[in-house]
Amino acid sequence: MSEPDGLPPLREVVRAHGLMARKALGQNFLFDLNLTGRIARAAGPLAGSDVLEVGPGPGGLTRALLAEGAGRVVAIERDPRCLPALAEIGARYPGRLEVVEGDATRLDPDALLVGERPRIVANLPYNVGTVLLTNWLTAESWPPRWASATLMFQREVADRIVADETRPADYGRLGVLCGWRTEARMLFEVPPQAFVPPPKVTSAVVLLRPRAEPLPCPVRALEAVTRAAFGQRRKMLRQSLKGLGREPAALLAEAGLDGTARAEEVPVAGFVALARAVASALVRPPDEAGRPV
Repeated sequence: MSEPDGLPPLREVVRAHGLMARKALGQNFLFDLNLTGRIARAAGPLAGSDVLEVGPGPGGLTRALLAEGAGRVVAIERDPRCLPALAEIGARYPGRLEVVEGDATRLDPDALLVGERPRIVANLPYNVGTVLLTNWLTAESWPPRWASATLMFQREVADRIVADETRPADYGRLGVLCGWRTEARMLFEVPPQAFVPPPKVTSAVVLLRPRAEPLPCPVRALEAVTRAAFGQRRKMLRQSLKGLGREPAALLAEAGLDGTARAEEVPVAGFVALARAVASALVRPPDEAGRPV
């Protein structure tokens, strides 16, 4: 029996092509088209839009995106076993599906998307989800071409994405980057039994919208500051920041931060100010004794 889009049920597709999910590739397949449709609709009206999908697998979410009216879906798939199944979807939607075989961590989404207000929508493989998001958030050029990113992660990662200093247990480097350059919010959970094979954790879908004008800050300096601060999150900033190679007291004073605070207590704006102070110190001429001023 075929589905409403005229294609075979995903279980049949997986069986026909021998697509057993591989743990090494972080694969967990979604067979429920009602759920994949909900994810596609969470990205907002897709009519005529370009959509980038990472890790389509047998194409459950791909089918939902096309059924919701996406003008073109660019699907990046690393597993060559999935390409024949995706080709069948492409034949059902002529000219609307482009499959790129490759590693998404090495590809720039801006280079793959065209048209106005393109979106990223993906059930990201667990083993590369955080790496991909961090790569996208630390691009030198901002704002990006993509208008929004609707992404599924492990619930634990999703909690870190939307956390700030009011949720110290989840707040970390990822929360700072997301809060700095995007507006991020949790949409809904997806239980383990929705997947084949079922993972050991609950998943969650997160929506991120790029800020057009985030607080000005050198991205590499912010990465260095958050790495140092959260790398020793139990220590006060005056101790954890010593690895930056500059006197923490002077940096903290310039940023207007209390040296006795811990990383989890500092808002995004505080980390941005600290990163600007670090970047400024790096370009200052040394004093007469050869020390950074």
